[in-house]
Amino acid sequence: MLAVADVWALLIAFLVSAAVVAQGQAAGHTLPWALLIAPVWVLILKLYGLYDRDLKRVSHSTVDDIPWLFHALIGITLVSWAWFRFTPAGKPVLAEIVTFFPLALVLMLTVRSLVRRLSRRMLGPERVLLIGDDGLAELLIRKMRAHPEYGLEPVGVAGVSRNAPAAALLPLLGDLEYLEPVARGHAVHRLLVSSGFREDQLDLLRLARELGLKVSVLPTLSDALGPSVEVDDLEGITVLGLNPPVLSRSSRFVKRGMDLLGASLLLFLLAPLMLGIAAVVRVTSPGPALFRQRRIGRHGRSFELRKFRTMYEDAEQRADELRALSKDPNWLHLEDDPRITPVGRFLRRTSLDELPQLWTVLRGDMSLVGPRPLIESEDDLVDGWGRRRLELTPGITGLWQVLGRTNIPFEEMVKLDYLYVTSWSAWGDIRLILRTLPAILSRRGAN
Repeated sequence: MLAVADVWALLIAFLVSAAVVAQGQAAGHTLPWALLIAPVWVLILKLYGLYDRDLKRVSHSTVDDIPWLFHALIGITLVSWAWFRFTPAGKPVLAEIVTFFPLALVLMLTVRSLVRRLSRRMLGPERVLLIGDDGLAELLIRKMRAHPEYGLEPVGVAGVSRNAPAAALLPLLGDLEYLEPVARGHAVHRLLVSSGFREDQLDLLRLARELGLKVSVLPTLSDALGPSVEVDDLEGITVLGLNPPVLSRSSRFVKRGMDLLGASLLLFLLAPLMLGIAAVVRVTSPGPALFRQRRIGRHGRSFELRKFRTMYEDAEQRADELRALSKDPNWLHLEDDPRITPVGRFLRRTSLDELPQLWTVLRGDMSLVGPRPLIESEDDLVDGWGRRRLELTPGITGLWQVLGRTNIPFEEMVKLDYLYVTSWSAWGDIRLILRTLPAILSRRGAN
């Protein structure tokens, strides 16, 4: 489905670029020659792994395709230019290439996203059988159920005792010697093998391959690993390379440059909207337009965070009396907070109340992407390895905001921030920025 979508998008891009430059005269003449080279396009995309990652990964999205698609499109453009140069269609002019490349990138990302959604609806979620239980299995089951966007449906556990925590959440489907009838009887698509499973894993992987099952394996050092891990080998022995403990000077320079560029551009574009929001907040409820609060930033230094005011003026004084109703003991999380104004409710659901933080990004106290900035009482609850979350500047958005916001417990938020800091990459920041708008539109976990 992805290959068909890619060819369709590339053909449309070729026809449109030819029609725009040649005013429609050469578009029909280009199509037959473009169809002949279409298999080469698919081969190039295949070489870049753009048809295989969906089988290996459970969290792969269209946003993750961007760097690989960009590189592959460069190759496709060069090969196509050489191909058309020796065909009756004629060599493409520079204007056609300049039009084709961005249009093809946008079209391919769009149709790939649509195809992935369509395939999930047509094929349904992947049915997952968990093998073993080291304490993470129970957490993974809850995560799969809480995030249907991953397209995973846990159906049972195997290779564990009846007293295992995961067995309380899913049916216990027996020992691994019955894996074949279990997998066929429950239409299993993927095995998720826990690091606590210590039986003959090679036999398990061999059997899974014979049954056509996808396999995901949890590493033993799962708390220390992240998406930036590099798989290496030493004379055939697998070695995992982790990020260095401190960001290099060049990495910090890149991150700060992205903050300055992004915040400046957004402030320029959104200035009229921000002025309008400030006026509405002042008119609809007594008090200032901005809410100011001390938060804990990088290396434990405090700074003043600014948001558009979404609560009545006495909100801070009423916090203690409402704490007994909180859904999470570590911070104030209410299903229906009576301190929020009607306008504030809209601003929070759309995250427009966060816009003044762009000024804080320019000042250097915050970043576009980073750990969640906590108030002092919340920060006091974080100790041990969790303090490493403060090694990077807190951000307007981040893993916590993208993955569910208040749907994620406090302890899990700390783990996500730790994971972000220990596996930082520039592409990771770009990926989170691109995923922020869909997260806002879904309103998942908005408080």
